[in-house]
Amino acid sequence: MDLNADLGEGFGRWELTDDDALLRIVTSANVACGFHAGDPSTLRRVTALAAAGGVRIGAQVSYMDLVGFGRREIDVPPAELAAEVAYQIGALRVFAEAAGAGVAYVKPHGALYHRAGRDPVQAAAVIEGAQLAGVDTVLTQRGSALDLLATEAGMRVAGEAFADRGYLPDGHLVPRGLPGSLLGPDEAGAQAVSLAADGVVTAIDGTRIRVAAESICVHGDGPHAVAVAAAIRSALDERGIDVEAFS
Repeated sequence: MDLNADLGEGFGRWELTDDDALLRIVTSANVACGFHAGDPSTLRRVTALAAAGGVRIGAQVSYMDLVGFGRREIDVPPAELAAEVAYQIGALRVFAEAAGAGVAYVKPHGALYHRAGRDPVQAAAVIEGAQLAGVDTVLTQRGSALDLLATEAGMRVAGEAFADRGYLPDGHLVPRGLPGSLLGPDEAGAQAVSLAADGVVTAIDGTRIRVAAESICVHGDGPHAVAVAAAIRSALDERGIDVEAFS
């Protein structure tokens, strides 16, 4: 099972994620590309650290929304969104290749992740942008619009699940700010094992949901992100589940 985290989510003097600590735990790094977070120096530093540690590098693309941290939905015309996605991947690739690595996959962030999951027009724009930038792998939830259209386009799709977020009975995440939306270290570790070993997650009402995943995400911007990531990695190790980047 792959373990991914959102990294590089600072800007200038403001540092949000503990990239150094998380890169010693995860196997894939979703690096912010400047539209919701991340500045050139941060991109360069995080890609260099990831490459040195053998961590796979992915582009975490977003709506252009620094103020809202990419968590506000924006109606961007498809052609414009495709160009923005390609632009972000291109920026990250410069630093990844300078570090001796490359951009292995693309994963939308925040509002774009959820919008592309249900909106075929926005999903198609993300796919077009990724293909324009030469990236052929998408990290997203199975069964989403982005998953289905990327598969149709001949792209590799890695299914993703979330260890540190609560699930609704319909398989969607509990909206942030509501009770049960964020899980602590012990809960996240147990959920990660359930996902990796059984392909099952328990929703907030007790419903058991089948989830197909090759990668488990831990959000890097939470105040306890490192503790949560460490608990997930420890729980997987103790269960004898190999933690390695998806192939």
